Amino acid sequence: MTVTPAPAPLLTTARYELWQPRADDLADLFDLTRDEETRRFLGGFVPSEADSFARLLRNAGSWALWGYGTFMVRRRGEARIVANCGVFRSHRGFGAEQGLDNVPEAGWIVHRDAWGQGLASEVMPAALAWFDATHGRQRTACMIEEGHGASEAIAAKLGFVRYGTQQPDSGAALGLWERI
Repeated sequence: MTVTPAPAPLLTTARYELWQPRADDLADLFDLTRDEETRRFLGGFVPSEADSFARLLRNAGSWALWGYGTFMVRRRGEARIVANCGVFRSHRGFGAEQGLDNVPEAGWIVHRDAWGQGLASEVMPAALAWFDATHGRQRTACMIEEGHGASEAIAAKLGFVRYGTQQPDSGAALGLWERI
């Protein structure tokens, strides 16, 4: 399948702006995942600048190869990135039976100082609506580390339904969710 990338959208919600990752987003992306509480449910890794660079390249690569990816998110009128949310392409390596490889995957990382303010509940519907309008409504999956009740509630609000569990060799169990 050949995909011609769509023009880079700038989405806006009542309180936020969402844009396609740019090279100058690296420092803020690193800052986003450096906070220990923010990454508590992201597999327990401690990021380096190199990890953030690899995440930025994965995000940009999803846009380049499939025409969609995660958005960098900031409060309107502010420069600092407070979240990284959207629909992207990933290959988790769990196997076809787990249904997470070769499908669009939704995800959201919200900085701790923006928790409890409805950020993901505001920006993810905008990202999903853009994805559906641009690429057609299709099965979209997401994975949420067990015990992350806030993300499970957001997933359910977005129309995702839990369909399985994955236990990686290292780390916590992951709930697998899908939106058809």
